[in-house]
Amino acid sequence: MPLGAASSGAGQTLSVGFFIGILLGFCFLADGINLWPMPKSVSHGSQTLYLGRDFQLTTDGSKYSDGSGILKDAFRRMINLVEASHTIAGRVPGSGVLTGVNVVVLSSDDQLNYGIDESYTLSVPTTGEPLYAHIEAQTIFGALHALQTFSQLCYFNFTTRVIELHLAPWTIFDQPRFSYRGLLIDTSRHYLPVPVIKDVIDSMTYSKLNVLHWHIVDKQSFPLEIPSYPRLWNGAYSYTERYTMADAREIVQYAERRGINVLAEIDVPGHALSWGIGYPSLWPSADCQEPLDVSNEFTFKVIDGILSDFSEVFKFRFVHLGGDEVNTSCWTSTPHINKWLKEHRMNESGGYQYFVLRAQKIALSHGYEVINWEETFNNFGDKLSPKTVVHNWLGGGVAPTVVAAGLRCIVSNQDSWYLDHLDATWQKFYMNEPLKNISKPEQQKLVIGGEVCMWGEHIDTSDIEQTIWPRAAAAAERLWTPLEKLAKDPKQVTSRLARFRCLLNQRGVAAAPLAGPGRGAPTGPGSCLEQ
Repeated sequence: MPLGAASSGAGQTLSVGFFIGILLGFCFLADGINLWPMPKSVSHGSQTLYLGRDFQLTTDGSKYSDGSGILKDAFRRMINLVEASHTIAGRVPGSGVLTGVNVVVLSSDDQLNYGIDESYTLSVPTTGEPLYAHIEAQTIFGALHALQTFSQLCYFNFTTRVIELHLAPWTIFDQPRFSYRGLLIDTSRHYLPVPVIKDVIDSMTYSKLNVLHWHIVDKQSFPLEIPSYPRLWNGAYSYTERYTMADAREIVQYAERRGINVLAEIDVPGHALSWGIGYPSLWPSADCQEPLDVSNEFTFKVIDGILSDFSEVFKFRFVHLGGDEVNTSCWTSTPHINKWLKEHRMNESGGYQYFVLRAQKIALSHGYEVINWEETFNNFGDKLSPKTVVHNWLGGGVAPTVVAAGLRCIVSNQDSWYLDHLDATWQKFYMNEPLKNISKPEQQKLVIGGEVCMWGEHIDTSDIEQTIWPRAAAAAERLWTPLEKLAKDPKQVTSRLARFRCLLNQRGVAAAPLAGPGRGAPTGPGSCLEQ
């Protein structure tokens, strides 16, 4: 497992002492805190502890029964991360040995509801017999975050062949700054196999992201089975590039057990050409194929069927209904739609508003709250359901307007948080502030968080991980860590992020070097920490 931190500039020559530190296994930043994202409150000492060969999980005093095994599974994953596939063959010293970690969860509930308490306290004492680390959390999901933090305190010593924990005693109190910390993946532009999606979910947990926004379908393909309308997935790229509803359920459950909600998106009325492969009547005409036909009642029956099926699988409070980049020219150039618009005293923009609002009502009837891309707010914000969350993407300045109107907002401005923009550096990701120009506390609360977006036009299994990481981690700290603890200059966190990127590599995540643009390659031989 990589240890310590790189020098402040990528590619800068490292000292002999630094490499000695790596060999000894305990080179740290000057303040001793080498965690990502930075916790809310941290204190530490100077002693070294050792993980016992039979390091164990106990739950003395916990109200959580772990009947579904979420905690036990998380503990096993944490041990695997700490061991990093090394053989733990050394002799553990006779003193300073951590016997295990005792986890106390104060709530017996393990439903992953939006806005749950994700806080935790982690303490690693240096006295006690036997000696245990201690985690206390209100919910199991806070405890999962604590285990991730604990994993970053542990190092494999290549000389002694044992796991060490340095700078004890540790006392950490932690909680997220924002309740929504998202990552979008796009399975319409390129299909992503289920194991790849699971790998992305696992990597999200390492930096405490908690929402996987699944942009499932778009104009190019419709890969998901919809039982109510089974010909919809005729719009998939091929017979094999599909997801069954059982696949979707497996992804949702896999994510939930790791503290991550899955936000499903169907983008309507635009971005929907693929729907008509199976049901051509959804197109305005055979020659003019999107947006979806606003005049056809069947269009809304299909949306209702999709959301009805979604409600059986996607249990997150929100559903994303898109609403962006709607070119209504097919409506006005198609005689039967143009006639319908006139009969209903609508122009094309009125038809756009009608479609979005009707789709919202359908979603609300299935128990969802709705997220829409910002064009809906920009065009008819005062008509949107008050339960709408406006998803900013076009640029800065939108979020202040949204929250001033009393609606909630998610920030994903494309100039800073679009991962497919390879010229957007990790420094820009880190410095992007969701609350920019929002000073009133009641309005700040309406910004529920932010999301980095991995649009898939040039992304597939071959390059998704190195395009997401480490830039998504830079945004993750912005969304997790208290504002007052965030660096004012990204140079201050370069070494720490370099170490985290190496940690991702050690865990099998193909995170790209910090130096250069997104998805860059190493410029030559050298330590991971120098890149």
